[in-house]
Amino acid sequence: MTQRQLSKRVNALSESQTIGMAKKSREMVAQGIDVINLSLGEPDFVTPEHIRLAAKKAIDDGFTFYPPIAGFPELRKAISEKFKRENGLDYKPDQIVVSTGAKQSIANVVMSLVDPGDEVIMPIPYWVSYAEIVKLAEGITVPVITTLESDFKMTPEQLEKAITPKSKLLIFSSPCNPTGSVYSRDELQGLAKVLEKHPGVYILSDEIYEHINFVDHHASIAEFESVRERVIIVNGVSKGYAMTGWRIGYIGAPKFIADACDKIQGQFTSGASSIAQKAAEAAISGDHRPTLEMREVFRRRKDLIIGLLSKIPGLKLNQPQGAFYVFADASSYFGKSDGHQTIKNADDLCMYLLNVGHVSVVTGEAFGDPSCFRLSYATSDEKLTEAARRMSEALSKLH
Repeated sequence: MTQRQLSKRVNALSESQTIGMAKKSREMVAQGIDVINLSLGEPDFVTPEHIRLAAKKAIDDGFTFYPPIAGFPELRKAISEKFKRENGLDYKPDQIVVSTGAKQSIANVVMSLVDPGDEVIMPIPYWVSYAEIVKLAEGITVPVITTLESDFKMTPEQLEKAITPKSKLLIFSSPCNPTGSVYSRDELQGLAKVLEKHPGVYILSDEIYEHINFVDHHASIAEFESVRERVIIVNGVSKGYAMTGWRIGYIGAPKFIADACDKIQGQFTSGASSIAQKAAEAAISGDHRPTLEMREVFRRRKDLIIGLLSKIPGLKLNQPQGAFYVFADASSYFGKSDGHQTIKNADDLCMYLLNVGHVSVVTGEAFGDPSCFRLSYATSDEKLTEAARRMSEALSKLH
């Protein structure tokens, strides 16, 4: 089938560059090349034992039939209690929809709210799929440019300037993928005060990295009563519980939005995996010590990789306060050459690091910022140390 026969919708869609770089890495590994893959955002831990045991029990107990579209009542109740216990938020079970990963949760929300021509505000850098999902809904992305100097965080003034009569939705993440930046409660309050004046703008707060947070307390914009009825929280079990392959995400939302997401999901996938849902229930309701232990490992790795990368001349870094990424400004290398290849942009730099240094990272272009690249430090100390050495050696050849 030629491209001309495909829909305009799919032809306009870009491939996920994080997945694309991981694919290139696997191809090189298959050829016998030793590549260190820092492109995918995936914890390198096995799912904790008590969660795995809950899944095995679910199979033995016969949870092998279609689940309700929005999720098992027991899981929705567990998520409702989690919101109250950990966030001080009151989302009833009927305001929660469980989906096949947080990515589907985001797509459900966007498809429920955004009409063709509606504007969706998002601070740059943003997670790769936000803009593509908005594109599928025929919405218009309105980027808000942040900088390393502002810790890649949007200010209230920037938000106010971005809002127009066509604005329908604000999408942002905290802790942020790709920058690791975390909005403080005061910073979120500043954004909420702007949004108070614009009751037609909804807020999608992506909090999937909530438990990988190196500050004292995770803050949510849903804490502010003046905007709470317009906030949709997206979360899931992939990152905090090392459950990426289980594919469980969820939303807490105003009931009419939850109902709309239930309606859309009923026509796309119906309910998420019954076994994975029972595992998620055990994760959310059970022992959180493994999550806290993983967070401390990520904190140590963050300190390690930041220390190593800060020794490489020309790289500019912020100090990530959450997630497991470094978003490094490498623009000082643009225009330089090793005698064979000239680095024109972040795309070139990432391919250079892959082909010369055998380290896979993702271009900042994928996240809306062409001056940077993202690497994930969700891997061992040994691999991080070796990756930094290879990157330093490869970059030192550029003049």
